[in-house]
Amino acid sequence: MFIDIDGSVLEGGGQILRTSIALSAVTGRPIHIFNIRAKRSNPGLQAQHLTGVKAIAELCNAHVEGAYKGSMELKFIPGKLRCGKFRFDIGTAGSISLVIQAILPVLIFAPCRCEVEITGGTDVHWSPPIDYVKNVMLPILSKLGIKAQVKVLRRGHYPRGGGHVVLTVEPIDYLRPIDEVEFGTIKEVRGISHCVKLPSHVAERQARSAKEFLRKHGIDVPIEIELETYSPNRDPHLGPGSGIVLWAISDKGLIIGGDSIGEKGKPAEKVGEEAARKLVEDLSTGMAFDRHMSDMLIPYIALAHGYSRIGVAKLTLHTITNMYIVEKILGVKFKYSGSEGDKAVIEVEGIKFSKK
Repeated sequence: MFIDIDGSVLEGGGQILRTSIALSAVTGRPIHIFNIRAKRSNPGLQAQHLTGVKAIAELCNAHVEGAYKGSMELKFIPGKLRCGKFRFDIGTAGSISLVIQAILPVLIFAPCRCEVEITGGTDVHWSPPIDYVKNVMLPILSKLGIKAQVKVLRRGHYPRGGGHVVLTVEPIDYLRPIDEVEFGTIKEVRGISHCVKLPSHVAERQARSAKEFLRKHGIDVPIEIELETYSPNRDPHLGPGSGIVLWAISDKGLIIGGDSIGEKGKPAEKVGEEAARKLVEDLSTGMAFDRHMSDMLIPYIALAHGYSRIGVAKLTLHTITNMYIVEKILGVKFKYSGSEGDKAVIEVEGIKFSKK
């Protein structure tokens, strides 16, 4: 019996697909998704979505109907979870981070350790940069018991891609709940400012601008932003591209991130300021998690063993959509305070999912 999911509801993007298929694979419940990305200018499945679908299908021996570019309808019948070494090529500058988001809930419940090589884009628009995944998302998920690491072998930017990442995940039996509403006291800010196939001053200017903005807005803790640059004769990237990821760490060990991607015609100073502005905005709410981490946590706390409560800096449409999809598949009920665009507290009683 299929669970029917309308892919055009609420935010109506690829996240509905990623969450639905991941939870289908984990729980063994077949799903039927229609109107996939119907609200987008290029509706239906695109390269990175297809990679996510095919990756999860391979991880759980699924039978899939409708997995082709432009498809707006998909049937996914999961089988038994597999483990070991896998390789997935998005084939474009499609987001590696979004493929990781899709497959991680499946990998944590695999029967043994998994090592996954993914090629595509590491630092692209409309997606968390790989440095955010490595330094914000995975450390936060470790609080739920998740053991995962990301190694960046090469960066990939729009339009040429060429990024190469290895994700390693140790299996776990169940997820711990989390109760974190307030961020606590900020202790330090760290960051990585990078540029490839560009002069090193681009990364330096991004970092300097970010630091100046943070100081101007009252962040008086230690700030350490690592520079990642390459000399022209030793640059292995396709490029060009640049970006910066910042993250603040609290006395409670919580982490809030802010990021920005460079693009043609956009001054490096603006890139640095954008990342710093996001960080300052989310820190100013006093909540435990930033605007992006809030929607990423939703599937995990719903699967967890017991009651979770999280404070989020901004209740986004992505988060509201993810709650709706997770409720439909897992049968949980989320409660939240606040309206879209405001800070909020989200609560859920997890289904106590355990590996078979």
